[in-house]
Amino acid sequence: MSPVTEPRLSVNLGGLTLENPVIVASGTFGYGEEYASAIDLNRLGAVVVKGLSLKPRQGYPAPRLCETPSGMLNAIGLENVGVEAFIHEKLPFLRQFKTRVVANIFGETIEEYQEVARRLDGVEGIHALEVNISCPNVKKGGISFGSDPRATFDVLSAVRQTTRLPLIAKLSPNVTDITEFALAAKTASVDVISLVNTLVGMVIDIQTQRPVLSALTGGLSGPAIRPVAVRMVWEVVHAVDLPVIGMGGITCAEDAIEFFMAGATAVAIGTANFIDPTTSIKVLEGIQSYLLKNGYEDIHQIIGITQKQ
Repeated sequence: MSPVTEPRLSVNLGGLTLENPVIVASGTFGYGEEYASAIDLNRLGAVVVKGLSLKPRQGYPAPRLCETPSGMLNAIGLENVGVEAFIHEKLPFLRQFKTRVVANIFGETIEEYQEVARRLDGVEGIHALEVNISCPNVKKGGISFGSDPRATFDVLSAVRQTTRLPLIAKLSPNVTDITEFALAAKTASVDVISLVNTLVGMVIDIQTQRPVLSALTGGLSGPAIRPVAVRMVWEVVHAVDLPVIGMGGITCAEDAIEFFMAGATAVAIGTANFIDPTTSIKVLEGIQSYLLKNGYEDIHQIIGITQKQ
């Protein structure tokens, strides 16, 4: 392989073409404007905005965050401005940039998911939808959509019927066999799978003898979960013929490259954005350096390379 000055980084996610495979994850990047003074948003492959619901949500009361060894526990409660305020107040800012915009959506019923998707379908500046299925189905006694393969299929297939946009299923790692849920998502005709979402955890204050978070439990993210996420990406890529966005504890280019080698087509930076807002750009530059140093001309040359050995 001859050395090249500029390796090709463009990837295709189920019809969504990105200039490069580095994305910022939902819930860690606000609506984009919050980070625009720290980095050039045009350098990102895509921005996945904070999860959107049909109506505004206030989320849980404080405390909502706590640090853990090599990670963070959060129980924000999916606070957001609501889909209509996002379209009219937040999206106009993002339209200034060439980076792709992915709207993360959720609901408490299948009908809510559908309605949020319907309102975003065809809106200028929205390039794909990411469906957060780690939410309680209030019509089924609060059982998470993402913890039952049938419920996963039902909600994703309902959203698929509502929108023409590329559809990304964000899977929960809090299951026994992740491939079962990936297969359910594929059967529901989604275009892309993103994983992993956060792992459920708890921290107890031994002085108060109570859980630290007001919601009692929260989502664990950060480097502590990366080996779990890499394993799940590996398993899903092996089981399902769909592009995968890998995420979970990526703080540097070496972490991202692990996900590519496991088979991910793109990677998303999450918790690291809170530590260093420029992490995504550093990861992108590190990926370019790795490809150049090792004589690769295209990012696809390392995607799934470990799967082939």
